[in-house]
Amino acid sequence: MDERAPLQVVALISGSGSNLQALMDAQRQGAPIRLQAVISNTAEAYGLERARHQGIPTEVLSHRGYADRDAFDADLAALIDRHNPELVVLAGFMRILTPGFVNRYAGRMMNIHPSLLPKFRGLNTHQRALDAGEREHGASVHFVTAELDGGPVIIQARVPVLADDDAGSLAARVLKQEHRLYPTAVGWFAEGRLRLGEDGRAHLDGRALQAPMLMEAAAAPEPAPS
Repeated sequence: MDERAPLQVVALISGSGSNLQALMDAQRQGAPIRLQAVISNTAEAYGLERARHQGIPTEVLSHRGYADRDAFDADLAALIDRHNPELVVLAGFMRILTPGFVNRYAGRMMNIHPSLLPKFRGLNTHQRALDAGEREHGASVHFVTAELDGGPVIIQARVPVLADDDAGSLAARVLKQEHRLYPTAVGWFAEGRLRLGEDGRAHLDGRALQAPMLMEAAAAPEPAPS
């Protein structure tokens, strides 16, 4: 029997926290993780309410009033470290992080991004995919490095771009895949199967990933008996 203790996780959010909810649901369903705290840079983030509903401690550290990013990130790191996390997950945390902060958590910080990286780093990914005439879009989980959305990609899920899609409909379809991707990647890390190697690549089950893992589309539900 695996006696591994649950992985201690701190989540950083800025908004609604739907990916946070996916991780909380995974924890409740037996995933070997324990969310120690949820930290937001905005007090209005609905994800804080989600966490409180599950009895998870919450913290707010507004970036407003700080002279620069380094000062904010130093206080954010001190707040995170109070909870002794083994993994920090960015779940819609809308801040560009300083290299010093990223290096502090090197190999133990992940992000989920709504595109098939390396395509469409940054914001407005769904509209940019439509404008570029992409036939496929999707989401990626990656280790965080100092390069914006540029860390080694662990796993991706793809969705088709439909002829009548707008940014909203495409985003909704991608979000469903995000909710499957993040618990999978965090679960691998918690089980000791996933790590960031010294070669700068994601390693799964002892092997460097030459390309991101691909999550298959969810099986369609079987029709109800007539």
